[in-house]
Amino acid sequence: MTKTAACPASPRPGLLRRKCREIAKNWDAYLFTAPFYLIFFVFTVLPVLISIALSFTYYNILQPPTFIGLQNYFNLFLNDETFLIAFKNTMLIALITGPIGYLASFLFAWFINELNPKLRAVMVVVFYAPSISGNVYMVWSILFSGDAYGYINALLMNWGIINQPVQWLTDPQTMLPVVILVMLWMSLGSGFLAFVAGLQTVDRSMYEAGYVEGIRNRWQELWYITLPSMKPQLLFGAVMSITSSFSAGDVTTALCGFPSTDYAAHTMLNHLNDYGNIRFEMGYACAIATLLFIMMVGCNQIIQRLLRKVGT
Repeated sequence: MTKTAACPASPRPGLLRRKCREIAKNWDAYLFTAPFYLIFFVFTVLPVLISIALSFTYYNILQPPTFIGLQNYFNLFLNDETFLIAFKNTMLIALITGPIGYLASFLFAWFINELNPKLRAVMVVVFYAPSISGNVYMVWSILFSGDAYGYINALLMNWGIINQPVQWLTDPQTMLPVVILVMLWMSLGSGFLAFVAGLQTVDRSMYEAGYVEGIRNRWQELWYITLPSMKPQLLFGAVMSITSSFSAGDVTTALCGFPSTDYAAHTMLNHLNDYGNIRFEMGYACAIATLLFIMMVGCNQIIQRLLRKVGT
């Protein structure tokens, strides 16, 4: 009689047992970090999961959610012309302000890092201030005012380029370019600070070793030493750049109003606020939020794969 070969045991029980032993051994560390993980789960992970679940329902706050499957998503792409405009505007803003703002943040940080410490501190404040200024929209509203007293109109009329004032913030042809320009000006935010900090942490001895190994110019030094040494900061800056570019909404509302003329500056975040905070169609709003979440996560994954190739 032949014996049947025994099936190999599943590694899952052994892995689970090791994890339990590790937790029991370091219980004090897990105890101290438990409040953070609890708060993170309750206020970040749980709302995202609830939003995804509600995106498959009709929910108007007053009545219990009613499951409708993918109907909200079908309505977004097949029946909602305003959403298609918002989707196009959001992608256009993200494709322009995301990469350009990211590269500009790094290049400015790289140049500023070469200055002496006192001047570097001053320049960091100068470049970072626009991203936290509370009056930034008022300044740009004055610059692009639609009358002859607006600085841009007055300058162009004095130069003879235009004969009458341009309605920068109400003309559908000019609203989106102005919004993109303002967002680029504000793009030197927390990612810029992360780049400055990352450049300060690069070991200087690596540059000396690099020149011994054959590095001959600053661009090779940047590609083979500087960038690989600050990948965590590069990833953080990419995440912040993606988040800010896809969540464009405050700038368009402050400059162009809500809703903007012919929805020319309407974004997905504006559409989300419209259905979530004004119409209270929370199921539909959650579908928009879920699409934004998927787009951000997808771009984040692409950026991570590109950053793995840096310096290789």
